[in-house]
Amino acid sequence: MAVGKLHQIGKLIIRVYANDHLPPHFHAIARDFEALIEIETLTIMRGRLSPQMQRAVMTWAARNRTVIAREWNRINVRFPIAEG
Repeated sequence: MAVGKLHQIGKLIIRVYANDHLPPHFHAIARDFEALIEIETLTIMRGRLSPQMQRAVMTWAARNRTVIAREWNRINVRFPIAEG
């Protein structure tokens, strides 16, 4: 499965996976935490993050929603979403 690494915050990595399921989302992955976050609403769909990591991820994602959507569209062509 192709993986698009978008960003790293300390040891936490933000990724988009190819051929992933709907709704369009990204993964925030750290050693002790993992969360799936919907791109459109920035709602945590599954998993959890520490409060500090959640703030950092949500701040970055809110500022970079177009970048996330572009990566989703690049590797999930079956389910394109608006980029901005």
